[in-house]
Amino acid sequence: MSAFQKILEIDYRITSRLRVAEQPGALRQIALFWGHTGDSWFWGVGLLVVILFGSPVYQHWALVSLIAVVVGAATVLGIKFSIRRARPEGDMGQIYRKTDPHSFPSGHAVRSLMLGVIALGIAPPWLGILLIIWGPLVGIARVAIGVHYVSDVLAGWVLGIIFGVAGIWVSAFLS
Repeated sequence: MSAFQKILEIDYRITSRLRVAEQPGALRQIALFWGHTGDSWFWGVGLLVVILFGSPVYQHWALVSLIAVVVGAATVLGIKFSIRRARPEGDMGQIYRKTDPHSFPSGHAVRSLMLGVIALGIAPPWLGILLIIWGPLVGIARVAIGVHYVSDVLAGWVLGIIFGVAGIWVSAFLS
């Protein structure tokens, strides 16, 4: 067995331990809720509302974040369609399975951590702290509901940090 195969085996094992998709109850409902709080449409609409109606400090954060969400989504899709790793088997998340059958990396993990990093850099501290706590919960929830492997989320978090730092850098040019 190659080193890569060993890593994948560990990934599958940890993923299966975190998975609650087939277990009815409160834990699954909480995971579904948290997993969906990172949906791109939700953040796209929310950030547009803040850009249009928010105070200047929040408008700036929302503009930088929206640009990062769009660039991040395009990058994630490019990676997903290059690697083409199938999502874990399961019945949960049918909309994701139909519209985006590839799992690596997790776009939700990228987006959620990226928004937190950008907020830590340019938004009021309370928002940065809130989002940096929220971000990892979204990634864990995506594994729990069975639409990602742990490695998808870990890679997403790395990309989220990179895009977040890039967003902070770009914000200087938009100020």
